[in-house]
Amino acid sequence: MKKIIIFIILLIFIPFFIVLIMGNNYKEIELNYINVKYIRVKRLKTGIIENIPLEEYIVGVLAGEMPIDFDLEALKAQAVASRSYALKRMEYNANLDYDVVDSIQNQVYLDNNYLKEAWGINYLKNINKLRKAVNETLDEYLEYDGRVADTLFFSTSNGYTESSSLIFGFDAPYLESVESPWDKEESSAFYSSKIITLKDFYNLLDLPYNKNLNIEIEKRSSTNRILLLKINNTSFKGTDIYNKLGLRSTDFDIILLGDSVKINTIGYGHGVGMSQYGALGMAKSGYTYKEILDHYYHNTILKKRI
Repeated sequence: MKKIIIFIILLIFIPFFIVLIMGNNYKEIELNYINVKYIRVKRLKTGIIENIPLEEYIVGVLAGEMPIDFDLEALKAQAVASRSYALKRMEYNANLDYDVVDSIQNQVYLDNNYLKEAWGINYLKNINKLRKAVNETLDEYLEYDGRVADTLFFSTSNGYTESSSLIFGFDAPYLESVESPWDKEESSAFYSSKIITLKDFYNLLDLPYNKNLNIEIEKRSSTNRILLLKINNTSFKGTDIYNKLGLRSTDFDIILLGDSVKINTIGYGHGVGMSQYGALGMAKSGYTYKEILDHYYHNTILKKRI
């Protein structure tokens, strides 16, 4: 009986000590800084502007902008895109009090205190995955024509990305439409729909109520996103409807259902630059982060900040 008790005790405590010993050797990966550059981040909840080492900021952006279970090569592509985006904002906002805010207005940034609470026992595993992605792309950014590229990105394409000129009104040769066939399989947000009352629909668009609804699509882009349309003879841009109704994409159709309206969308986000779920699909297919970046940001050059 005594031997059985000792055996049970050993069975319980040996795994505990193994985990304890391994845990002591399992520490946070350090970022391999060469020249520390700081970015001024405005925290919207407090209004405080924090000076954060750029590479540490990129770790927090990866946590906020891309699911932690994404393949490493997709995370590395996101790290370079986010770093380039941040450097571009630092150029644009050099004369302001801050470079970026910590929300979707720029890039979502989550600090370590938040992540420790959110991830709990998975914190070390997750943060080390992100730090590995940052370390393996340390100081890398994309350049076009001698300047930092404005590397926009979004969640899910409709099978194609969109030209920046059609969505944001500025031309960038590296932000032209490209195919992105991986999104449909990888993203649960590829298809979506929402139903709102007809009354709310008209209120959101500042239109008078009318039980009859007439939709005329006047112009679509080559990627099937709506550029111009008329609703009861009032003209709108596709981006107006996207913003006013809080849609996921400008590739949409509107269907009248009695006193309600159903809106179906394909894709998620503005559509310009790198599709994150497209990047995931490419990574799963064996593409490297450099190949992912080259696909979504044509004619850019991968540089390393000195």
